[in-house]
Amino acid sequence: MSTADEPVSPATADTDRTARREAGTSPADGGGTGPKTGAGPKTGAGPETGAGPETGREAIIRAARRAFTLKPYAEVTMRGIAAAAGVSPSLIVKRFGSKEALFNMVVDFRPAAAELFAAPLPGLGRHLVLTMVELRDRLRGDPLLRVVFSLGIEDERTLLRARFREQVTDRLAELLTGPDARLRAELVAGQLLGLGATLSLHRPDGATARTTVERLADLYAPGIQYLVDGGADRT
Repeated sequence: MSTADEPVSPATADTDRTARREAGTSPADGGGTGPKTGAGPKTGAGPETGAGPETGREAIIRAARRAFTLKPYAEVTMRGIAAAAGVSPSLIVKRFGSKEALFNMVVDFRPAAAELFAAPLPGLGRHLVLTMVELRDRLRGDPLLRVVFSLGIEDERTLLRARFREQVTDRLAELLTGPDARLRAELVAGQLLGLGATLSLHRPDGATARTTVERLADLYAPGIQYLVDGGADRT
């Protein structure tokens, strides 16, 4: 997976574009990203599957996420975001006040972190997997991957990564008990980013797209739970 500063081959560029679509950052992104977590869901539902119509606020945030991830801050305009969201620039100003305020909302991982970490530690691994898939479906984009695919200037990427560390990694480290809490929190965060990237890159016809979210959790959650537990055997 390349960074914005590295030259990429056409094949790698295609892969990155696919992942950005799932992260909610592709200009051509048309919608749905994953399944709901109800009975027998799939993890790779097609565009718009199971998703209701976006509100104006959701459309604005989604368009802003794409814009700020794909362009430097100075090149992003309220008019451009409004056009992508299908709303008027005045509505964005009314709801968010300024471009700076909208940017600060886009780089805020706290709402996703609050849902991801809302479970007792003994069952957190499975909760993280199920919640990641549910958030991808509800938000029509991955809640975390933008920290990897941001193409802004260095100051913006630095801010985005600092927010991620503070709001996701540091928060999880505070919740964990036992030794190496910070190390384990960083590894759990990596597992979540890896899950999002895998679901993105292998849709719509990969094995992860065809399985149920429960089966995905059966296979993926134990590794995360091992890190949450600090290697302790809870059996």
